[in-house]
Amino acid sequence: MTAVGVAGAVELAELRWFHIEELLPIEDELFGEERWSAGMFWNELANGHYYLVALDRSGDGERVVGYAGLAFAPPDEAWVQNVGVRKDAQRRGVGRRLLEALLGEARRLGARQVLLEVAVDNAAAQKLYAQYGFEAVGIRRGYYQPSNTDALVMMREHED
Repeated sequence: MTAVGVAGAVELAELRWFHIEELLPIEDELFGEERWSAGMFWNELANGHYYLVALDRSGDGERVVGYAGLAFAPPDEAWVQNVGVRKDAQRRGVGRRLLEALLGEARRLGARQVLLEVAVDNAAAQKLYAQYGFEAVGIRRGYYQPSNTDALVMMREHED
């Protein structure tokens, strides 16, 4: 899966334990005090959730420029756990490719509904999700801590 993107080729790959340390600065950059810890990512992998990284291999070696995760809740529901893209790699289709891959996996697993939470003040992410058929279905008051920011719950239904 290669595409022209962040200064060259970006490839999506399965998130492995050795990528976690590279995710943490991205989490910090994007989410500050509300960032996920290494332990939270380890827990996601230990629970068998579907996680991808976007790898920029255009320079020397490779660098993680994004990541995304999906949790499947049988029999037919999936939750987008997170989508994160380095600020210097945003607006180049990386987040879109990650989301499309998650939606493809949700469909493969038989999910009829895909849900997610997004900060009410994150208009750019909400716009992206709306382009993929997600609609607001609720609010979780004070969901993000310590900022006490509300989360918009969005859902997309898959029809056969």
